[in-house]
Amino acid sequence: MSLGYAEKLSYIEDVGNVGMAEYFDPSHVLREKIERLAIMIKKSKHLVVFTGAGISTSCGIPDFRGPKGIWTLQREGKVLPEASLPFHRAVPSLTHMALVELEKTGILKFVISQNVDGLHLRSGIPREKLAELHGNSFMETCPSCGAEYFRDFEVETIGLKETSRRCSDATCGARLKDTVLDWEDALPPKEMDPAEKHCKQADIVLCLGTSLQITPACNLPLKALRGGGKVVIVNLQKTPKDKKASLVIHGFVDKVIAGVMDHLNLQIPPFVRIDLFQIILMQALSNGCKCSWPKAALPFIKSVEVSFLDKEDYKAAILDKQPFRLKRRTAYNKAFEMVLKLNFGDGCGCSSLEFDVPVDFKVSTDCFNFDKDFIFQKLRDKAILESKCGQSGVIERKTILTPRSDVTTYAIVTNVIQYSKTCKAVPDSLSNGDLKKRKGSLTGTGSSRKRSKSKGSKCKSRSENQM
Repeated sequence: MSLGYAEKLSYIEDVGNVGMAEYFDPSHVLREKIERLAIMIKKSKHLVVFTGAGISTSCGIPDFRGPKGIWTLQREGKVLPEASLPFHRAVPSLTHMALVELEKTGILKFVISQNVDGLHLRSGIPREKLAELHGNSFMETCPSCGAEYFRDFEVETIGLKETSRRCSDATCGARLKDTVLDWEDALPPKEMDPAEKHCKQADIVLCLGTSLQITPACNLPLKALRGGGKVVIVNLQKTPKDKKASLVIHGFVDKVIAGVMDHLNLQIPPFVRIDLFQIILMQALSNGCKCSWPKAALPFIKSVEVSFLDKEDYKAAILDKQPFRLKRRTAYNKAFEMVLKLNFGDGCGCSSLEFDVPVDFKVSTDCFNFDKDFIFQKLRDKAILESKCGQSGVIERKTILTPRSDVTTYAIVTNVIQYSKTCKAVPDSLSNGDLKKRKGSLTGTGSSRKRSKSKGSKCKSRSENQM
C-alpha cells in the first residue's frame, strides 16, 4: 500500500504536536450543540467550510496527529496502517456529500480544504467554489495556459514538479506539473486569494476535522471575526483556535453533520463515480487491426478479456498488463465484432462489464462530441434508480485518417454509494459512534497537510464524478 503524499514529502524532523488526546462531548451536550449549529447555519448568509484530514478518516484515509495518525505512529516507531483499498478508489464521506447538498441549496458559499485527496472535487463541489490550499494528488496543471487536468490516477510527483504528460491543447503542448506542495512551497495565490476573500465575507466559518496547526492556512478562519463573523470548530482534538470560536464540538464529523442535515430537513445525496475508458482501433498497413488504450494508467481496470463474435478465426486474449494492446491479422476491409470484458480492480462496485465493439473500416466514422453532461446525468440517474453500477455510454467518437484509426471514449459507472438520508436516531440515542454508509461502502487511503505552525511560516477530467 502507499500513503502517497505522506511518503513523498521531504524529510522534516519537527512536524508539530502529534498524538493529541481525543475528546467526546456527552450525548446530551452533543445533541444540544448540533441543534445550535443547525440554527446558525440556517440563519447564515455566507457560510464557508474549512476542512482538514479529519473529514476523510471515515473514507479510510488516516489523519496525521491523532492517536493513530501517520506522524504519531512514525514518531512512536510503529508500523503505518495498511490500506484497505487504493488511494484512487477512496469515496467521499457522508460529510463530503452533505456539503454538496448544502452548496446546491445555496447555503454553502465556499469550501477551503487542506486535504490533497481530491474528494471534494469527486463529490461534486464546483471547482470555482473550492480552494485546495495544499494541492490535489489527482490534479495536474499547465504552467503555460493554466488548464487543469483532474485524473483518475494519483499523479506520481509532488512539489510542483513536471510530470510525464503534456497539455492536450493543440496550441499549447507544455509539460504539465503536479499541484501538491512540499514543506517549503508557498501557498499558491490562485487558491489562497479566494479563500481569504470568502473568509472575510463569511458570517460563519465552519472548521471540520482540522487541528488548526498548519500555518498560514490555520489563520484563515479567524479573518471572519474582523467582520463580525463567527468561527465554529468540529474536531476530536483541542485546537489552538478553540478560545476564539463561538462553538466547539468534540465529536465525529460525520455524526455531527448528519445531525445538522436532519435538523435542516435536507437529504444527503448518493455518490456516483463515472470513469472514462478509451478504445483506439487502428488499421495497420499489413492488413491487420490493432486495438489499444491510451498510455495513461487505467487504475480501475485490472484486466481486459477480448473475444470475437460470429465464430471469427481470431484468437481470444486476456490483457493484464497496462497499457493494454492487442494486434490481430484480419481480412482486408472485413467487418467483425469484438467482445470486451473489463475486469475491475479493488474498490469498484462491480466486478466486471461486458460490451460489444463493432469494427468496420469501410464505413466512414464521423467525429461526434455528444452532450457529455446529459449522458453523465442519465448514467447517474439510472445507477441511482437501479442501486448498482455498470452502466455505460459513448461520449465521444472520432476518426484519425493517418494512420486510419477510430477512437471511442466510453463513460462507465464504477461506484454507487448510498448514504443514510439523515441520522434519524439523533433525538433518542445520539452518541459519538461511527456512522456507516449503506450498500457497498468503500474506502481508500492517502493523506494531506502542509507547513506546521512550529516552523512559522479551466478544468479537464479523465474521470467525471460530480453529482
